[in-house]
Amino acid sequence: MIFSQSCRRSVRKDSRKEKRVIECMKTAAKLPERNKGKMEEENTNEKQTEHIYISGPITGTSDYMERFEKAEKELAENGYSVINPAKVNAMLPQDRRINIMGKILAICTSSRRGTAKTAVPSAVLTPEWGIVGDAHGGSWHRQVSLLSAEKIEAFRAKIWVDYGAFGENLVVEGFDFAALPVPSFFAIGDAVLEMTQIGKECHSDCAIRRQTGDCIMPREGVFARVVKGGTIRTGDEMTLLPTPADLPLRAAVITLSDKGSRGEREDESGPLIVEMLTAAGYKVEEALLLPDDAAQLKAQLLRLADGRQVNLILTTGGTGFAPRDITPEVTLSVADRNAPGIAEAMRYHSLTITPRGMLSRAASVLRGKTLIVNLPGSPKAVKENLEYILPSLAHGIRLAAGLDGECARR
Repeated sequence: MIFSQSCRRSVRKDSRKEKRVIECMKTAAKLPERNKGKMEEENTNEKQTEHIYISGPITGTSDYMERFEKAEKELAENGYSVINPAKVNAMLPQDRRINIMGKILAICTSSRRGTAKTAVPSAVLTPEWGIVGDAHGGSWHRQVSLLSAEKIEAFRAKIWVDYGAFGENLVVEGFDFAALPVPSFFAIGDAVLEMTQIGKECHSDCAIRRQTGDCIMPREGVFARVVKGGTIRTGDEMTLLPTPADLPLRAAVITLSDKGSRGEREDESGPLIVEMLTAAGYKVEEALLLPDDAAQLKAQLLRLADGRQVNLILTTGGTGFAPRDITPEVTLSVADRNAPGIAEAMRYHSLTITPRGMLSRAASVLRGKTLIVNLPGSPKAVKENLEYILPSLAHGIRLAAGLDGECARR
């Protein structure tokens, strides 16, 4: 549960801050007053706890820890499960602490893509679309773009740029967005954004790059989709929310096929992989169809692993002996660590079905926290191999992501 922007404003205006935090939160969220006896009676019939995320001013205040702790104590005494972001941040080592609140310095929009955006005082965020009236709105993962104000200020040492010059929608003070994991979640008043990608390739006609030889958007800009809509205004606070613990593992699928990319052959393997992953509980973020081209495949592997930070990338096709079968070589070229057991297991399993299983050159590697596995090209071989390895992948993926602590059998 998240509390409204108006609630946070009223906290700042009142000298009895710790009391006002709780009172305004109860008003904004329409929380019922509880007492211990009533809680015991309710819990007898229904084991359900309401979770509350405390939101209030932190940046620029010296007493936020005391205020948040008092709010947490009183809410807990009333039977609520409380998430105190101030306490979570304080538990991190000094060099790993992050700002959990920032401020919107500018909101920028444009009617065409590939152009600088113009500052506006306010904007309406629409769920699963983006900013009303902005060219980047749509049913995709890059609905809203964000840049850190501090990064823009540092760039201004080279050349003056107005807010919106990099094509960013929101200029926010207080966050180093590129240092945050994907996904990260932010609240702006009632609206909620999910950060979906870090960086993007600079478009070919970038005026800033032509003038200075540099553009910060590819490495510092981030993108988000609108989870919950609302009206946002310049000067609004942005809050970093705790990442939900029950998020599904995120995956991407790449089909490599010259004929498929030209529309000469229907891609059956890619949709089959998407179907099998979805049935296993994965969230498939993207499914791509590419020609057997090393440069294109490498670019997408890097974007999906580094920018979108998906947990799993499955490729299909390009693992045989044909001259244009380049998938294993490209996969190995982006690897930080090898994970040969998965590819070896697929070859072992394929040999129980056909002697031609020995002809597979599939690779399996890790890049950062992303596992990349090459599957065969035919739908039949995809099904046979993926059914064999899929039950074991999740544990390895969770280990790579730091979500599981051990792999010993009991």
